[in-house]
Amino acid sequence: MKRKLLIVTVLSMLFPSLCLPAQESEQLRLSLREAQKYAIEHNKSVISAKMDVEASRIAIWETISSALPMVEASGSFTDNLKLMTTLLPGEFFGQPGEKIPVTFGSQFNSGASIQATMLLFNAPLYIGIETTKLAKRLSEENLIKTELDTKESVSLAYYLILITEQSLRILEGDIANLRETLRSTKSMYSAGMAESTDVDQMVSNVTMVENSKSSLERTIELNYNLLRFQLGVPAGTRIVLTETLETLTAEINVEALLSQDFDISKNVDYRLIEGQELMSSLALKTQKASVFPTLAGFYTQGTNGMGDKISEQRWFQNSMTGLQLSLPIFASGQRYAKIKKAQINLEYARNTKAMVADQLLIQEKQLRYNLVNANLQYKSQKDNVEVSKRVYASMENKYKQGMASSLELTQANSIYLQAENNYISALMSLLQTKLALDKLLNNM
Repeated sequence: MKRKLLIVTVLSMLFPSLCLPAQESEQLRLSLREAQKYAIEHNKSVISAKMDVEASRIAIWETISSALPMVEASGSFTDNLKLMTTLLPGEFFGQPGEKIPVTFGSQFNSGASIQATMLLFNAPLYIGIETTKLAKRLSEENLIKTELDTKESVSLAYYLILITEQSLRILEGDIANLRETLRSTKSMYSAGMAESTDVDQMVSNVTMVENSKSSLERTIELNYNLLRFQLGVPAGTRIVLTETLETLTAEINVEALLSQDFDISKNVDYRLIEGQELMSSLALKTQKASVFPTLAGFYTQGTNGMGDKISEQRWFQNSMTGLQLSLPIFASGQRYAKIKKAQINLEYARNTKAMVADQLLIQEKQLRYNLVNANLQYKSQKDNVEVSKRVYASMENKYKQGMASSLELTQANSIYLQAENNYISALMSLLQTKLALDKLLNNM
């Protein structure tokens, strides 16, 4: 027993978390705006887009550094194990007609030098610096687009959860009513006021709606998992939505949204395609600049040591400076082909920009029309729910009084549930259309 107590004590000191009670999973209470803000900070796609921005910022300095002075140092040490021998005419040594073997050099050679180089003129490099700056701007625009897409995805997941939870509450209320009606029907059957088929019909109605409820509960969990993925949180995180469908629909001002002007130049998709056009233009400039010469300057300072012993080498200084000019003359038509290809790419980018502009303008008009239609459908279906609800309540009362059949009650209940489904669909359509127009108009 003492040994077990000792083991437990040691384990509790080394791993104190083992002795703590199990903690509940993290809980997040989020409004729609809070959920969007949280996702901007933790969503994996947004994080990757931020990394792209940082990488493009570093790429600018990487390109600029190519135009700045560069300094290199080098050193060498050579041990000539066997010096090279060559034959010289004997006339040099008073032995005409013979070849005299002579060994040149020293056994040990050492050297050290430092060289500074700098590009004085390189047209493609200067255009490359401009290109990397544009690439950084495009990465920032892509980050904005990723954030907008993430906000949209979070909003849709948020809406889906609220919609399905509302549908679940409707079904739960309907199940409670059907069970009460079933109890009444059984009592009526016991009293001889109803037939067994009426009981069977009501049992079937309850079972059908309960199956729909079970399916909806699974759908709600799937929607929560979708929201967790968009938020970038672990699967076990508990999420509580603090907003309701009523608060969200109350914020929808259709007239104000329809009166807002659409400035295509502020649309992120259009700005991205504009950036692609500029990139194609710079690519054409780069190909044209490839026919210009490249000029570089250099300066070298060094020292060399020679001797047959390492400690007795004789050292000699050397230095030089100069210019290096590279002039392209003939490339077998390769440069011309690259220039023509870059021109075609630029025309393609311009055509794509015009096409995207047309698509965005058409999309704006369509979304405005969809918003008006969705708002009308929402109001119509909302009124229809109230009507079908009153009809069902009236039919239920008649059924309990024996003035209506179970089939008529079932039909009234089906009509009521269908009206609720139509209302939920209309509400979701209104929220989705409003969200799409907000995204297009940069209201997010």
